Amino acid sequence: MLKKLMIGAAMVAIAACSQEASPVVDEPAPVVPETESSANSANDYTDMTNWLCHPDKPDDACSVDLTATAIAADGSTQLMPFAPAAEPAFDCFYIYPTVSFDVTPNSDMVAGPEELNVIANQFARYGEACRLFAPMYRQTTLLELRNQMTTGQTAADDAMRYADVIDSWNAYLATENNGRGVVLVGHSQGAGMIYELLEKDILASSAREKLIAVHAIGYGTGIDPDTGLAAGLPVCTDGAQTGCLVNFESFRKNVPPPAQSWFGKNQNGKRAVCTNPASLSGDDGNLKAFMPRQSLGRLAPNDYGVAVDTPFVALPGLLTAECLSNETHDWLAITIHADPADPRADDIPGDLIVNGEVVPDWGLHLVDMNLAMGNLVGLAKIQGRAWLDAQNAE
Repeated sequence: MLKKLMIGAAMVAIAACSQEASPVVDEPAPVVPETESSANSANDYTDMTNWLCHPDKPDDACSVDLTATAIAADGSTQLMPFAPAAEPAFDCFYIYPTVSFDVTPNSDMVAGPEELNVIANQFARYGEACRLFAPMYRQTTLLELRNQMTTGQTAADDAMRYADVIDSWNAYLATENNGRGVVLVGHSQGAGMIYELLEKDILASSAREKLIAVHAIGYGTGIDPDTGLAAGLPVCTDGAQTGCLVNFESFRKNVPPPAQSWFGKNQNGKRAVCTNPASLSGDDGNLKAFMPRQSLGRLAPNDYGVAVDTPFVALPGLLTAECLSNETHDWLAITIHADPADPRADDIPGDLIVNGEVVPDWGLHLVDMNLAMGNLVGLAKIQGRAWLDAQNAE
C-alpha cells in the first residue's frame, strides 16, 4: 500500500502539467518551519485563510482567468470566454493532488504558486456547474514522496493530513451545505483522501444522501467482484446516474501501461475502475480538453502549433478516449487524431520526463483532468440536474 501511495501520488507538480521531473518556479512561497505544536494543532475552517476556494473568500483562488482559445485542425482559432454559473443549485468540494514544494514532510497552510495553479487546472472550471469549495490541507509534500521512494519510510503525519480534510468537510456541512447536493472532486493524493473520507465518514452518515457523485481521478481503486462496488459506491455507467464513482487513469493508446505501472493496476482480485467521462457526458468519446498554454516551471509556452495568449487551449476533434483492459490493467486510452499536413500540433504535453526520457509507467497522469475537464464539468451538470430532479420528485 505504501508503494502504491508513493507511485500513485504525483511527485512532480501534477496539475501544473509540467514535463520536468523537478519543476521550478521563479518565486516560490517562503517556507516557514512549523513548531511541533502548530504542526499538530487543528485548523479553523471558519477562517477563510484556510480555504483556496470558498464563496465567502474575498481573494478566492477559483476566481481566475479561465479563458481558452480553441485551435481547429486548420489552424483557425476561436476565443472561449468562461462564464461561471449565476446561481448554482449544488456544490463541488475538491481535494487537490500532490503539488506542495514545501521542504517539510507535510505542507504548511500557505498557498504557493503550485496550489494556486492546480486550482486553475483542475477545479475552477467546475464553477460552470456548482459553488466551489477547496480547503487547504497539510498534504504529504513532493519532497517527502521522493524520500519515500528512496527509503521506503515516511515522516509525514497522515493522521494530521486526514484531520484537515475531515475538519474542512465538517465545517462545510455545518455552515454551508444546508441540504444541498455535492460533487466530491479530487486527483491523485486528493482522490486518495476522498476515498478515505468516504470510508471513514460519509458512507456511514446522513451526508451520503447529499452525494451527487464522486469524481476521484488518477488514484486507483478496485471493483469488488461480489458487490460491484468501488470505494463503497457503484461505478457510474450512465451520465444521469447519481451517488456513483467516476475514476480513470490515462495512457496514450499506443503506449499502454507497462505491467509494473501502479496506475490502473488490478489488485487483490479486483479490476481497476475505468469510467470514460467523454462517454458519460454524452460526447461520444470526444475529449473536451483544456490544456494549459504554459506549464508552471517552464520558461516557454507549450507548443500547440498556433500561438495563443489565453491561459488555456482547447483542441476540438483532436482527442478521443476509450476504456481498455488487459490481464493486469484497466485504463483510459487516449487517441490523438493528428494530421501532419495541418498547422495544429500533432501531440500534447503530459508525459513525465526524467533525464530526457519519458517514464511510461506514469502514462498521462500529469494531465488526467486537463484531458477531460470539459467532459467532467458537463457530467457534473447532468448529474446535478438528475439529483435535483430526484429530490423534487420526493
